[in-house]
Amino acid sequence: MARRSKNDDRPPRTGLPSPAALIEFLRANPGALGTREIARAFGLGPADQPGLRSMLRAIERSGELARTGNRKFVPGKTLPEIMPVERSGSDADGFPLARPVAWSEDGDAPSFRLIGAAGEELAVGQRALARLLRRDTGEIDAEIIRTLDERGIRIVGVFRRSGDGGVLVAADRRDKSEYRVLGHDAAGLADDELVVAEEMPSRRFGKRARIVERLGPADAPGAISRMTIAAFDIPDEFPPAALAEAAAARPLSADAAGRTDLRALALVTIDGSDARDFDDAVWAEPDDDPADSGANGGANGGANGGANGGGWHIVVAIADVGAYVTPGSALDREAARRGNSVYFPDRVVPMLPEALSNDLCSLVPGADRPCVVAHLWIDSAGRKRRHRFERATMRSAARLTYEAVQAAHDGRAEEPFPLAPDRLAALYGAFAALDRARVARGALALDLAEHQIVLDAERRPIAVVPRTRLDSHRLIEEFMILANVAAAEELESRQHACMYRVHDAPDPEKLAALRDFLTELGIPGLTLVKGQVIRPELFNRVLARAATTPEAPIVNQLVLRSQAQAVYSPNNLGHFGLALTRYAHFTSPIRRYADLLVHRLIVSRALTGAAIPARDAGEALGAIAEHISTTERRAASAERAALDRYRAVLLGGSIGAVFEARVTGVLPFGLFVGLPESGADGLIPISSLPSDYYDHDPARHRLVGRRSQRVFALGDAVTVALVEADAIGGRLVFRLEGESFARPRVASAGARRGLYRRRR
Repeated sequence: MARRSKNDDRPPRTGLPSPAALIEFLRANPGALGTREIARAFGLGPADQPGLRSMLRAIERSGELARTGNRKFVPGKTLPEIMPVERSGSDADGFPLARPVAWSEDGDAPSFRLIGAAGEELAVGQRALARLLRRDTGEIDAEIIRTLDERGIRIVGVFRRSGDGGVLVAADRRDKSEYRVLGHDAAGLADDELVVAEEMPSRRFGKRARIVERLGPADAPGAISRMTIAAFDIPDEFPPAALAEAAAARPLSADAAGRTDLRALALVTIDGSDARDFDDAVWAEPDDDPADSGANGGANGGANGGANGGGWHIVVAIADVGAYVTPGSALDREAARRGNSVYFPDRVVPMLPEALSNDLCSLVPGADRPCVVAHLWIDSAGRKRRHRFERATMRSAARLTYEAVQAAHDGRAEEPFPLAPDRLAALYGAFAALDRARVARGALALDLAEHQIVLDAERRPIAVVPRTRLDSHRLIEEFMILANVAAAEELESRQHACMYRVHDAPDPEKLAALRDFLTELGIPGLTLVKGQVIRPELFNRVLARAATTPEAPIVNQLVLRSQAQAVYSPNNLGHFGLALTRYAHFTSPIRRYADLLVHRLIVSRALTGAAIPARDAGEALGAIAEHISTTERRAASAERAALDRYRAVLLGGSIGAVFEARVTGVLPFGLFVGLPESGADGLIPISSLPSDYYDHDPARHRLVGRRSQRVFALGDAVTVALVEADAIGGRLVFRLEGESFARPRVASAGARRGLYRRRR
């Protein structure tokens, strides 16, 4: 047994205290700030401190005691035996987690592990009534009693008046029901009014609904975005506490301690003409100084020594949102709940109140703004030699648009350009080097058409047009990618926690389906050979060979569909599409919560050295990663749904019009076709195809007529006529027209094996 020193007056080590004893001590000693101080009070040695930290985290999660911003433990909210909870994600071990639906106390809400099969089945964001069970460790489990899935009975749609009441037609195209609205529930409602309703139990009237919110006339400006926001349950009103914090925020002093003064640097923002908030500003200069050997980057220094002839020094300055949105504040809780901003053609649902997103945090021209800056040095081949992060104050020299920057670079500027020619040339010179690096590492090079809705002065849609992709767009993308890589490397090299943006390799089954389709096309060289190591450059070869063929758009779409979905994670899986081993979102903290987290991790840990090891932050980051990945998918789905509805509105006056289209999807119930000019897509029902029995071949993406052997396949060019345009559901219906079915293509016997039979 080790001998104790005569000067050691601590009590003898007796092992970890019980949870009850630890809670009693913390209540009596709220000033006990750190694990070491608490360990000393219980006579614990260094080997016991990991277990003690685990107990402290369990107490904090339980809600028994809450930890304040100064790390003191104070009494938490008394938890009832039964309470409504909401699934919030999973912990590092994959156990589902939940939190209270309502939490009014200071500090973060407690987190509970869901137990039982019902807990496993609860989706993120879904609510349930749960019984709270306290374990001996002080942690609390939540056992589901019953679900409270309000989304299952919530209907967004259009009210159609009939008699003394009316019916509600759901906006969700999958819901074919009509809900009866009785006279007293329909009082004051106008015909064709958008509403939110709840399904009511009814035996006499079939499906019945009660109106809970009115969204205005279906044809009013802004109706589409309002309906889509309601349909996807996107939070669009800020809590009073968050608005109050935003209103109370004041500009930071330009000479604040710990900030470098970069106001003399000609940093500029480059965004779309309709952008309202500006997260990022850029600057570049040649870096051919022989003294720059790349050796001063510490753990982040490059391996390349000597002069950096033809290299570049790039500065990416990002709005320092963390200076205004502090952990645990009302603004922070709401930003975490929203996860990201959502963009519609006529409005933005921001992650932060406009007092911050459009003002104090936005890098507007001529105003002093706090920022987090990435200094990035690259060689002539675009390889990063080193980087350095700092907090700074900047003053944007100009707010530029992609179109204006490209016109100035091409010598087509119609008016004086606010950026000096040498500054513009440096930006494009650095971009050229980064572009060479992108090609060399083989990043996935998809060519996907994008479209935008053009609105008139009253915010009504007047056209849908393709988005033109310029080198100025790619310039900003490459600068941001480089900064994101540096952010991940900064945290990883110091062994700190990180919120990665990960993109896994494609699923083998999806690859097999893509390989079969490419073989069916019969284009020479357009194949994926089995047994190859799958890398992005293999897909790039396929895309390059298809680029000059009519099938190029559908090949790009199928390559995209074969890819895994990018998500957030505290575990680094690399980014397959970008061909990068580590990657983290850093450049858009105004509109993405992930970026705000990465800022905090860099500023509070990498710059100050106050590290929190990844193992201690993993559980919290894991739950957040799952949540913000979900809100990101929700935003993308909502934005697509809104575009579909705008397209349906614009095509509503073209019933009977004929279009050239291509088959973009083949399903047992019909063909989906896309119109290249507008990006609109719609359904040709199988019932409208030439009379036959049709078998669905999912492996080869085709419908095959059993009698005629007529084939309708993915990528086929067809002529179609518009039959129906449903603006509420964003749904278009077409029929084949003219020569589309006059020249049948006959299927081989081998292609007909194992087909799914579908009868007209």
